[in-house]
Amino acid sequence: VIGQPAKSKRPKEPGENKIKPVNKKVKPKTPKMKERESADSSLKSQSILTQVMDKGHFQKLAATLSLAVGQSIELRCKGSNVTWNYPSYLDTFKDSRLSIQQLDRYSQLILANSTAADTGEYSCWLQLCSGNKCRKDEIKTGSTYIFFTDKEELFVPTPSYFEIVYLNPDKPAVVPCRVTTPSAKVTLHREFPAEEIEIDGIDIIYDAKKGFVFQHPTPDHKGIVYCKAESQGAPQISIKYHLLYVEVPKGPPSTTIAVSSSRAGLSDRVHVVCTVLGEPDVDMNFRWQYPGQESERPVIIQNFWRLINRGIGHTTRISKSVLLVEDFEDIDAGNYVCIAQNLQGETTVATKVEL
Repeated sequence: VIGQPAKSKRPKEPGENKIKPVNKKVKPKTPKMKERESADSSLKSQSILTQVMDKGHFQKLAATLSLAVGQSIELRCKGSNVTWNYPSYLDTFKDSRLSIQQLDRYSQLILANSTAADTGEYSCWLQLCSGNKCRKDEIKTGSTYIFFTDKEELFVPTPSYFEIVYLNPDKPAVVPCRVTTPSAKVTLHREFPAEEIEIDGIDIIYDAKKGFVFQHPTPDHKGIVYCKAESQGAPQISIKYHLLYVEVPKGPPSTTIAVSSSRAGLSDRVHVVCTVLGEPDVDMNFRWQYPGQESERPVIIQNFWRLINRGIGHTTRISKSVLLVEDFEDIDAGNYVCIAQNLQGETTVATKVEL
């Protein structure tokens, strides 16, 4: 059977093992077909990812893999400069169960004592570097999605009990109730009015690796929902998801600036506020230019944001940056400039404070 570990006749050096297909039948081909096949295969990506099995055997990985929780797994990627991708929470919580080591001819990823939360995509690729610049080698990559199955936890655990999902009219939205058991039957339910949401496989589809995908979100989809999973036992309920419909024009930030007073006296307290209305899930970056900046005049800058409703079902993020001068002096008089930047561009606004 293709994919099972090959036997070794002698001890091999680390990274030397190669997968040899078993019982492979080779059909005779004309030279022309061989040339065409060789040309086509050279353009295809070459998986460099393998799983280390017992007794030093290796196995190529399929698109998905199911393992019971508690098992440890060792993955290897061939190459001398390998980058890995894995469930982000392992980095967020600096999980000591995960270790990655780059050796001469391969990189090794070991995950010990697996849990249901480890379910997700594990991938790697070679980095092609020239000087200080590196880029991903699109041909030499490897990827697999691993389900760490747990009867007690059918849904992949999350750090919160409630999540917000933004529904943008121009892109798919995902209710990320992923499961640890790919065979589990999963349904989507609305909390109010209490009802099961029909999954037609066209506008709303279910993907065990992602959750429920709304291909074309509309205001009708907004509300609070949850998922239910069944697999050889009592049904389990996911956390709740609040679906918020978003309608904000694309483009550079819509920015305004205001000052507490355009005229200030010595020792006055002056604050300048830069405000942006934007998409709820798009981060905003602020930069300031102010009169005493080159002289390292002390100022206090605070950034914060919150969600506001604009009409029925429309949600917007209001982001603010506040620059505070606590003890106004001559050097503080002049122009205060705020530069707000998002993924689409930046907007500059300014105001003047006179003494």
